[in-house]
Amino acid sequence: TIRKGERWGSEGSLPPGSPVVRSDADLRAVVEPSLRAGNRPATVGLLAGDLCRTVGGPGDEARLHDGGVVLSIDAVRVAIDGVEHWFCSHLVARRRLWWGRAVVVMNAQWLGTLKLGPRAHPNDGLIDATDGTLPWSDRSEARRRARSGTHVPHPALTVRRASHHEFTFDPPTAVWLDGTRVATAARHLLMTVHADAFNVVV
Repeated sequence: TIRKGERWGSEGSLPPGSPVVRSDADLRAVVEPSLRAGNRPATVGLLAGDLCRTVGGPGDEARLHDGGVVLSIDAVRVAIDGVEHWFCSHLVARRRLWWGRAVVVMNAQWLGTLKLGPRAHPNDGLIDATDGTLPWSDRSEARRRARSGTHVPHPALTVRRASHHEFTFDPPTAVWLDGTRVATAARHLLMTVHADAFNVVV
């Protein structure tokens, strides 16, 4: 994993035949089967998505094959009510219209247009979890501030950086991994960072 003061990444190109993706959901679809099987995923070319934006990927496909940068990326194993899943960029647990409590866990900095993980780094061995219930009167302002990552600190939100997180929900809630809904009524989440799980080229 990255250490303070050290250079992250190295010059390199995408190996022939490697997958190229344009979204976080597509990235997860590529790497999760290998991670579930206990294997290291193939190197992936990133052209778009929240992780790509976080690492400064320019979205230039020609660069992937000549003059790109190879980066080591952490992945996160999450057991949702005991069922194993993996994600690369973010987990969101919330009810419809963000009503009530919400939990956002970030390995990337961005979730769409919102910088919900302003301190998150996808290769530091940690994930940044924000948990809480925003009052309706604060939501519009919080969303505006989230575009620049200045929505935290907030007295209604708890932020924690760690390699392991555990959450329990009552009532149960829906869960999205890298933009794909994988559960509609989850009660328990247990997640662990797996450092240097795979490589990307940008």
